[in-house]
Amino acid sequence: MSIIQDIRTTFNRRDNALNQLIVLNVVVFAVVVLLYALAFLTQTNAWYALAMRQLELSANLGVVARHPWTVLTYAFVHQNFFHILFNMLNLYWFGQILREYLGDRRLVSIYILGALAGTAAFLLAFNFIPVLQPGAVVGQGVIGASAAVIAVVVAAATLLPDYTFMLFIIGPVKIKWIAAALVLISIGGINQGNTGGEITHIGGALLGFVFIKQLNAGRDMGRPIVAIGEWFSRVFSRQAAMRVTHRQTATTSVRSGTSSAKSNGVPTAAQDEIDVILDKISHSGYESLSKDEKQKLFRASQQ
Repeated sequence: MSIIQDIRTTFNRRDNALNQLIVLNVVVFAVVVLLYALAFLTQTNAWYALAMRQLELSANLGVVARHPWTVLTYAFVHQNFFHILFNMLNLYWFGQILREYLGDRRLVSIYILGALAGTAAFLLAFNFIPVLQPGAVVGQGVIGASAAVIAVVVAAATLLPDYTFMLFIIGPVKIKWIAAALVLISIGGINQGNTGGEITHIGGALLGFVFIKQLNAGRDMGRPIVAIGEWFSRVFSRQAAMRVTHRQTATTSVRSGTSSAKSNGVPTAAQDEIDVILDKISHSGYESLSKDEKQKLFRASQQ
């Protein structure tokens, strides 16, 4: 139960996008691993293959038309431990840079747009390059966050090319060389058995570079993603507010308590802090409060 509570806490906290992306990938990986183990033990692989088809991106345009959500879901699905390990390490290291300099919203925008750019590159390549077209006919699939992650990597390197990482054994290395190496490895790996995955990497890398260049020119490519995210946030906030309407009596008593506290000489700073917490409830619901804020609200209600 504590793991579930930790996951809920991660997603309830604001300004926590990097950890949320990592946790979401890890949770999906855990579910996929459990399903695969169950399919193996029961020797019923058909339903597992069917489940994966609902998540992976297919090179066949007809399949994509029937499963449009896969243009994004594939970027949260992994089957191999080392695949998700390296992706999440890179996402954490380079995502920290983008989060610090550009904020959570632009980090998420780059991740999602990188995944979509990987989708576009994958579908275009397999449906218009003759040597790859047989893959589209048979519906070759691709999964993994690599396109989205390499978009984050290249974006960070484009934003701060001389930012330096201390690499084990190698020593200090500027991130522009790390990003360049990853892109070259992807290009070189196109004919090495993971053609679809490497092509998505190239699409993601291109998006990361263009995103920062456009941002420097005053154009934010992530605005549509932010707008959609805010719409979902408002929808879920209203639902959360409806679920905690029974707390309104307590909230009202706290407000009346703070009013009487003013006349009794309670410090203004504490009153203002409670008012901020109550405003947060009205906008985002009770579940958006941190543990510390909930404790402060409880103590205020007891006065």
